Amino acid sequence: MKKINNVIALDLEPLEPLPQAVEKYFSICLEKLGMVPNVLNAYAFDEKKLNAFSGLYNDLMLGESGLSKLEREMIAVVVSSINKCFYCLVAHGAAVRELSKNPILGEALVMNYRVAEIDDRTRKMLDFSVKMTEASYRIEEQDREHLRKVGFSDRDIWDISAVASFFNMTNRMASAVDMRPNDEYHKVHR
Repeated sequence: MKKINNVIALDLEPLEPLPQAVEKYFSICLEKLGMVPNVLNAYAFDEKKLNAFSGLYNDLMLGESGLSKLEREMIAVVVSSINKCFYCLVAHGAAVRELSKNPILGEALVMNYRVAEIDDRTRKMLDFSVKMTEASYRIEEQDREHLRKVGFSDRDIWDISAVASFFNMTNRMASAVDMRPNDEYHKVHR
């Protein structure tokens, strides 16, 4: 194994040269974020895998939803906390700090969401996401009904489930290949 841009690449070299569409996508990342997230660099060895990952990520995290971007990032952090995913805790913890304008909230979610000052609606959403992460086979209609009672629609429940599922998958990939977050994430929005 070797490190490329602080990402364990498992001897998978990025495509050289990068396909035009990938180069354009990375340029947009540089413009908007000031960096190309290491997770994208990790997938750069295979354009189809990169497109599949980024397409699903962009749909779930940036697409139309009854969930706010902050709520989706909170799910990402809490699932990643349960899974102890270093990459996602750092990267999505930074997003929570940015979106909430509250560095304390970001840190609380990383450590233990139960100590965070959040409303009952958000707590129920995160409780559901944790249950999905720890024992999805135990989810019953009663769990979905708890979400409905605090104002989530069935579409929202689908989106909560999809975001939690996505981060359970990406946490496992990041841990398996020892993916490391960009250094920039550690410093922002504190």
